[in-house]
Amino acid sequence: MRAPLSLKTGDTIGFSATARYLPEEELKRAASYFENHGFKVVFSEHCSKAYHQFGGDDESRAKDFQGLLENPEVRAIFAVRGGYGTVRMLDKVDFSALESDPKWICGYSDLTILHGRIQRLGIQSLHSSMPVSFHALTKTAFQRTLDVLVGKRDSFLWQDAHPLKKTGEAEGHLVGGNLSVLYSALASNAFPPVQNSILFIEDLDEYLYHIDRMMRGLIRSNLLNGVKGLIVGGMTQMRDHDIPFGWSAEEIISEAFAVYDIPISFGFPSGHMNDNNPIVLGAKVQLSIHANQSSLDYV
Repeated sequence: MRAPLSLKTGDTIGFSATARYLPEEELKRAASYFENHGFKVVFSEHCSKAYHQFGGDDESRAKDFQGLLENPEVRAIFAVRGGYGTVRMLDKVDFSALESDPKWICGYSDLTILHGRIQRLGIQSLHSSMPVSFHALTKTAFQRTLDVLVGKRDSFLWQDAHPLKKTGEAEGHLVGGNLSVLYSALASNAFPPVQNSILFIEDLDEYLYHIDRMMRGLIRSNLLNGVKGLIVGGMTQMRDHDIPFGWSAEEIISEAFAVYDIPISFGFPSGHMNDNNPIVLGAKVQLSIHANQSSLDYV
């Protein structure tokens, strides 16, 4: 897949509310993280304008995002926060400007639906933290985000002693994101191209039986038959009922993927956590899972 051009000092980064809005003072605080590194930041019109929980109505959010796509001076676009709403404006966006002039589209969680659409166009994008949480992000994770934007892609090495992991090696293009959003994109033009891929999943605040339902649905769709490896990030603040479901999120995922003979790693430092490290979706990667640690290398 095609990689957008790397940013250089003085380039412009756009903030857009594809879902929820962010108060102006928080936008300015987040912008300072980039401005302190020599970048310019522009806000789309409705970033801080509340329309119920959204940053403007669907048409306004789509128009704002479209404007940033078509602005040649904007070299990266960050969704200001997730929550819910990107899918409501997705089909109102004309992606021809992105196809002719790829730029970095950045964010995670609810933005997974947009990442999948972009990968279907053959363009890489950045699964990363968003302005709403820059202040809580670890310095390492933010620096890695900057590094990717300017063309530097470091390998990842993480401790992985999870008893359910499956050792092995696999190579493919990296796809995925939030499990709930991926599930909602089944059979649509926003479900990422998973053939010969390394799949990454993470999630937040879901009932364990919801995780099981989603995993069963994904497996039964047969769309994951071409996946070569699985990386599980943060499965954060999972919920249960008074009568326990009986399995953890990791156990549910492991059981569902038992039908595939592929390497599986748990505990990758990305997702709904302060150490939310960026990954380049659409990039070709090598996944290596060994006895006590795992690695992810861009190739």
